Amino acid sequence: MSVRILSLVFSVVLLYSVNAQEKRDSTRTTELEEVVVTGQYNEQSVDRSVFQVKVIPRAVIDNLAANNLADVLNQTLNINIVPNASTGKSGVQLFGLDSQYFKILIDNVPLINDEGLGNNTDLTQLNLDDVEQVEIVEGSMGVQYGSNAVSGIINIITKKSSIHKWQVTPYVQEETIGNEYGLFDEGRHIQSLKIGHNISDKWYVNGTYTRNDFAGHLGESKGQFYELNDGKRGYEWLPKLQNNAKALLRYTGGKFKAFYRFEYFDEEVSRYDSLVRTNLNSATQTTNPTASDEIFNSQRFNHHLNLSGKLNRTVNYDASFSYQQQKRDVETYNYRIRTKEKFDKEGFEYESRKGFYSRGTLNNLFTNDWSSYQLGYELSIIDGYSSSLAGDFETNNIKRRLESYDVFASAEYALNKRLSVRPGVRALFSSKFNPQAALSLSSRYLFENGYQLRAVLGTSPRSPNYDELFTYFVDINHDLRGNESLDPERGYSAFLHLKKEFWAEDSQWSLKSKLSTWFLSVDDRIELTIVNTNPLAFQYNNIDSYKTWGLSLTNALSYNNVQLSGGVSFSGQSKTLESQMEFNDDYLYSLQLNGNLSYKFPKWNTVFSAYYKYTGKQYQFFQDQNEDGDVIFIKGEQDQYSWLDATLKKSFYNNKLQVTLGARNLMNVTRVNTISAGGGAVHSNPTSSALLGYGRSYFLKLLYNLNI
Repeated sequence: MSVRILSLVFSVVLLYSVNAQEKRDSTRTTELEEVVVTGQYNEQSVDRSVFQVKVIPRAVIDNLAANNLADVLNQTLNINIVPNASTGKSGVQLFGLDSQYFKILIDNVPLINDEGLGNNTDLTQLNLDDVEQVEIVEGSMGVQYGSNAVSGIINIITKKSSIHKWQVTPYVQEETIGNEYGLFDEGRHIQSLKIGHNISDKWYVNGTYTRNDFAGHLGESKGQFYELNDGKRGYEWLPKLQNNAKALLRYTGGKFKAFYRFEYFDEEVSRYDSLVRTNLNSATQTTNPTASDEIFNSQRFNHHLNLSGKLNRTVNYDASFSYQQQKRDVETYNYRIRTKEKFDKEGFEYESRKGFYSRGTLNNLFTNDWSSYQLGYELSIIDGYSSSLAGDFETNNIKRRLESYDVFASAEYALNKRLSVRPGVRALFSSKFNPQAALSLSSRYLFENGYQLRAVLGTSPRSPNYDELFTYFVDINHDLRGNESLDPERGYSAFLHLKKEFWAEDSQWSLKSKLSTWFLSVDDRIELTIVNTNPLAFQYNNIDSYKTWGLSLTNALSYNNVQLSGGVSFSGQSKTLESQMEFNDDYLYSLQLNGNLSYKFPKWNTVFSAYYKYTGKQYQFFQDQNEDGDVIFIKGEQDQYSWLDATLKKSFYNNKLQVTLGARNLMNVTRVNTISAGGGAVHSNPTSSALLGYGRSYFLKLLYNLNI
């Protein structure tokens, strides 16, 4: 990375909260203390929380004109968005671990998807139009949120109130996809309508509908109607159409609160085969080109009932009950390209999950001046289905049921005015696996000079997925099998955070600084191993391990109408590959930087925002052979890249009309080279590329607030 970029990032450092004066209701402006709910006994400020919670507020979501979770997390340190252009999905990596180790919640309830409960979630399916803020906790959170929360959690907090009697908010958003745009067949087209109503002092209701039409990105491809068999038919990024409807009803009484939230999500992804059959008619010397295409349709239903309140002056309860279902169907057909005709159509269920989930806590039990206690339970009953075509399965489709019953407890002790500690334990019982345990110990110390020190230790298991348990791909050339005797992986983490807020005597400026360090380890990691050499056979087993450590420094400066913040993260990852005969477990290091700038022009009622993130070179060991045929490990690298977004938001007519102009991916990132350096004669320096983006794009968003 050039010295110019480094100096720019360190001199122009970001703001997490682009408009700190904006209240939760974006149409009003007042200063408000940041409040979090994730992992807490009660809603409380970030500074009072024993956990270190990172908050992405509504103002940042609006300034980014973000429609889904991938649009927001792309700018966050230690997080990498991993898009898959061939499936249309986007996953997430945290500390180098993929989506299996990372749990996504909505209002503290894990979200079901095609492949799991809370993990392996497609970020592009998570619409943010009704979201208040996004909270991120890094590190193992097994005590509070159970299995698969090894590297951390994301908790999406939805909006459940309004200061207005009626709030009607429609908007439209038009985007280019790279350099491609058209009113109907190219680009990205979003329409949304949100209506909220305070029925009375106690009752509030809202509803949101959003349609998101992503017309796909051609790149070097030629689209659906291309007739030549040269591998260029189809799309580089698949077209997808999403419809999302949500509704919420909330009751707020004296000591009792309740809300019911419903969500329906529908997505259609079209995949066009690059292989074209010309179908030459020798008699007439004419052709009738055809191809075999697919349409994947995903549907998700989510019912969530939450009850909370006080049993007495101090003890409060919170209980959630959720029934969810997500299924993915596929329609396969042959397509006559010239006449645009489908034939030989077949449809079947591809993947699905459905089940019941509940989580409840009793908080502030036996409370006194120096201690408080929490007891909780979590249960889930999930029925899963995967067709033989959804993976390398045998002919019979895979149907399995997994039940889990967890209980957990924690206590918070204020040992003195400065030191608080919070130990916790969870017992995990499953219909499939042996009983597991998760432990945690968190502490906070307040120094006299205003520094705050937090130490967070935690553990969490990671349950095997369907492929690892049930894969059966055996024929004359292959023998690859799952293993129903697998044990959950074991994850451990330790985090240390030191933070301090500085401010001027006249309160014209303030600076928040945070230094963090961490160590995270996964033992009994599941990998594909060779169980027989002749004939060659593979099976999933608990054998490998993964470790990472790192340091990060973040700063946020607020001065009058300017807000800057930025951070740097340096980390190393090590994999112990016992599944290989030879392996290299050296630490491989990487660097990330991010920076945001926000400037408000009060006279013009306009906010300019810029978001920058640099991801340095990333390394990984690959297996190869030398000239003598011996197995060796070589270090491959993925090139560095930078991501820059910028927006200009202007409000008219007392904030009733908002116009947002912006650009995504100003650095024009598409593919990033991946090189295996130092290979032998067999594979000397092979080069491939990872598809990360579709180039520089521009958007226009028009939003109207009708508040009565």
